[in-house]
Amino acid sequence: MLEVSGLTKRFGGLAAVKDVSTSFERGRITAVIGPNGAGKTTFFNLVAGAYRPTEGIVRLDGEDVTGMRPDRMAMLGLARSFQTTTLFEDESVLDNLIVGHRLRTRSTLLDAILNTARARADNRECRRKAEEALSFVGLDHAADRVVADISQEEKKRVAFALALATEPRIVLLDEPAGGVNPEETAGLARLIRKMAESGLTVGLIEHKMGMVMGLADKVVVLDHGEKIAEGTPGEVSRDPKVIEAYLGADFALAGAGHAAM
Repeated sequence: MLEVSGLTKRFGGLAAVKDVSTSFERGRITAVIGPNGAGKTTFFNLVAGAYRPTEGIVRLDGEDVTGMRPDRMAMLGLARSFQTTTLFEDESVLDNLIVGHRLRTRSTLLDAILNTARARADNRECRRKAEEALSFVGLDHAADRVVADISQEEKKRVAFALALATEPRIVLLDEPAGGVNPEETAGLARLIRKMAESGLTVGLIEHKMGMVMGLADKVVVLDHGEKIAEGTPGEVSRDPKVIEAYLGADFALAGAGHAAM
């Protein structure tokens, strides 16, 4: 569904991402891992349109979308979350999600001022999509709560729901389990699997290796901006280059199947 070829991003003399090629297959979960500073978030920024690549091509369903603006990528069905969950803290959970579907509406500022039939229809549809996304992530009960009053794990779910409200085909999740405990991590992993099972293509950056190895269909490993390995979790966890650069011998000896969440 999403294919990148020779993707490179240079900042002056530094190549943050260098000649990376891979693909994200429809309805599957692809994890991107590597040490801090490996270029993972920069890679997602290139794919999502936040950065224009120095070299390389990004294709979505065969269409060249290289360097397309993030809003255009969102219109084509690519949504993403970020390491830091940023929401409207003083607004309700539902109001935060209503914003997410606005990119699919057709009403204008004049429609809103005049409260036209088109504006009212769009408002109803945005609310319906928000409620649907909230139900999907299991937070129906929190619809009317102010975001500032919900837990960090619930904010993570709201961020997922916000992405879902845009009606994406592919979702990029940047460290979705950061800052939550092991039990909450397991719950978020089940939600990510549910997203893939619903037909979404999922890209995932995550440092919690137990979660990655139990969840991903494919793992791409970056180190100093370069892809050093790609394969199933089992293949990657046994790769000597990956063990040396990131996982460490203790992880390899324990085995991916026994790694703690």
